[in-house]
Amino acid sequence: MTQSIALFGAGGKMGVRLSGNLQKSAYQVRHVEVGKAGRKRLKDELGVECVSVDAALDGVDVVILAVPDTLIGKLAAEIAPRLPAGTMVMTLDAAAPFAGHLPQRADLTYFVAHPCHPSIFAPEVHVAGAPDYFGGVSAPQSIVSALMQGPDDAFALGEDIAKTIYQPIVRSYRVTVEQMALLEPGLSETVCATLLDVMREAMDEVVSRGVPAEAARDFLLGHMTILSAVIFKQIPGQFSDACNKAITFGKPRLMRDDWKAVFDGNEIAESIERIT
Repeated sequence: MTQSIALFGAGGKMGVRLSGNLQKSAYQVRHVEVGKAGRKRLKDELGVECVSVDAALDGVDVVILAVPDTLIGKLAAEIAPRLPAGTMVMTLDAAAPFAGHLPQRADLTYFVAHPCHPSIFAPEVHVAGAPDYFGGVSAPQSIVSALMQGPDDAFALGEDIAKTIYQPIVRSYRVTVEQMALLEPGLSETVCATLLDVMREAMDEVVSRGVPAEAARDFLLGHMTILSAVIFKQIPGQFSDACNKAITFGKPRLMRDDWKAVFDGNEIAESIERIT
């Protein structure tokens, strides 16, 4: 029997990505989009017609909430009373589930799936004319999934949908919601995005001190490639003595001694509270 999916937020940036990949599957998809521009985009780009909330939820097996974190709690509360026991509700980020924004319905299955995005070393990311930095189009990516509540055999369905909406897939990992929160916002945003933003500020600083802007950008991005390849063991190699000394003296100059506290439970919870 073909599983049915109600996709809320189908005409948004993420929703359209998901809609396109779901068209390649056997799932029966019911698209819900409140925005006029989003409905037009679905029609023009994918030939998809949206349906009413009532039609989308009638006998549905899975509900995907492809809406902003700040709206998930409100939307989930509105539709939960209309969902029969056993229905799977899927979110695309751990923030709202972690923060407790999903309704207290022990008879519903809650599943979270999030993309890792393509590796900087994936050649498909850099295809001339059609780069896929985000993933879900041509560049392969891995995914993480969590079964927050529900029968363990429901994981297979959630994972298959996740592999479908985020295809092409390299690897699929099963984690907990708490572990997913460590990955995002902890690892990917609080640490990675912050340090990358600092690197951009550092580039701007050397430009302000006279280095040509294009030279600074090429120099930084080029070094990011080779340094990343060595640090993350993409290739065998080691840094020069000069580079190792720069790291030894640079890290305490740039980083607080207690910076790893950003992964403490209370820090993660506070970060997610700000997000949601």
